[in-house]
Amino acid sequence: MDAAGLTKLLSPQGWALLSALPPYDEVRTMALSEQLRRDGTDPELVAAALTQSRLRARAQAKFDTFADGMLFTPAGLEQATRLTVAAHHARRYVDAGVTRVADITCGIGADSLAFAGVGLGVLAAEQDELTAALATVNLRHFPEAVVRHTDGLTLDLRAEGVDGVYADPARRVTSGRRVFDPAAYSPPLDAVQALTAQVPALGVKVGPGIPHSALPADAETQWVSVDGDVVEAGLWFGPLRTDGPGRTALVLRGRSAHAVRDEGAQPADVGPVGAYLYEPDGAVIRAGLVAQVAREVDGHLVDSTIAYVTSTNLHDTPLATGYRVLDTLPFGLKRLRTYLRERGVGRLTIKKRGTAVVPEQLRKQLDLRGAAEATIVLTRVGGSQQVLVVDPVT
Repeated sequence: MDAAGLTKLLSPQGWALLSALPPYDEVRTMALSEQLRRDGTDPELVAAALTQSRLRARAQAKFDTFADGMLFTPAGLEQATRLTVAAHHARRYVDAGVTRVADITCGIGADSLAFAGVGLGVLAAEQDELTAALATVNLRHFPEAVVRHTDGLTLDLRAEGVDGVYADPARRVTSGRRVFDPAAYSPPLDAVQALTAQVPALGVKVGPGIPHSALPADAETQWVSVDGDVVEAGLWFGPLRTDGPGRTALVLRGRSAHAVRDEGAQPADVGPVGAYLYEPDGAVIRAGLVAQVAREVDGHLVDSTIAYVTSTNLHDTPLATGYRVLDTLPFGLKRLRTYLRERGVGRLTIKKRGTAVVPEQLRKQLDLRGAAEATIVLTRVGGSQQVLVVDPVT
């Protein structure tokens, strides 16, 4: 969508059309587009409205029903923080006593929405003119939120009365490839981090693939997962740190939130497979806190290089998914095929860690037959390739 399309969409006729569209259905989109054009609706407006309808449908996963009143670009939606995660960002600023936040790379305004929603004053800056216009629309219900089309790094934060800063640098190059080096972010992490000289309360969203070697020593780095998917990592400086610098993980499942931090304890022991297997949440793994899970379930690792924990007892933990171990056997295609056929397994869930086996290829080679279902875990146990036949603990 270009500026002309946005102008048409924001007209009374455009907004009415967008509000009147039925729920997005890709199958019906072409017919709906043709019908609107036959009815005399401006083709450019039709295209803009249907594009927004499609993006709003995609945005439901991040914004729930709030998406129905927002405008998006594909890139802006891709980088936007999920509203549930943004709410946790906002809570940090409130708990730190911040009153006005400068969101210096606001994009379509996702985090600014959360900041304004908890009563914080917001100065949102965005370099791209069209994206800044969309952010203005998305923040229209919050008079305490101001959007400026400018480079956020050029703001005079003290003169603006800002006592908290948030940044979400772009982490993709023009080809769409992800960037893992913080120096290649736009703006670079060093440039953003330098703002702590003006305002110590700084938060920076970074990619979850950021290497531990690139983490600032004075920041709390928190990896965040939502319903099992690792969605981001965040660097929190000054009063925004919950308990000093270090690595933490935030696990969000449904309406629950569970945080765990690096307590500096010794690495977990390694031992044989017990009655239960635990797969730590991805945020916990990225944060390097698998040993915390082992202690919580009174267990140990199955291998020193693998993030699977095992225990003789069942423990309820939000930090890992539990499985009951039904059987273990050395990995071998013929042996596994025979094992599954004897049990009539026709539907197989394959999980893997620490092995080069490709699940899709293995499934074809097994030539599964039968009505039964099973779950297997391909991994190393004490240095050797093993197959664990497991049953998810519900």
